[in-house]
Amino acid sequence: MVEKLAGVERQAALAKLKGWHAVEGRDAIHKSLRFKDFNEAFGFMGRVALAAEKANHHPEWSNVYNKVEITLTTHECDGLSARDIKLAEFIDALKG
Repeated sequence: MVEKLAGVERQAALAKLKGWHAVEGRDAIHKSLRFKDFNEAFGFMGRVALAAEKANHHPEWSNVYNKVEITLTTHECDGLSARDIKLAEFIDALKG
C-alpha cells in the first residue's frame, strides 16, 4: 500500500522541488513548463513517459505546442506520495 506524505516528511520533500505548487482542492502538485518549440516539449514528454512507465506511476498532463502542464498525485492513496516526489525530482532534473 502506498502512503500519503504527511508532516515533516512532506514539507522536506516539497522543499526540494523547483517551481511546483499545490493544486487547489486536491492533494496534488502542479508545474507548468515552457520549451523552445513543440519538438523540444514532445521530446521532454517522451523521456518523462519512459521514466513514469518504468516506475508504474503516470502523470496527469497536457501539451499545447511548447507548453507542458503536469499534475502529480497518487490515486492509490488519494494524495501526494513519495512516488510523486521522485517523479517531480526526475522532471526537475530534465528541465534544469
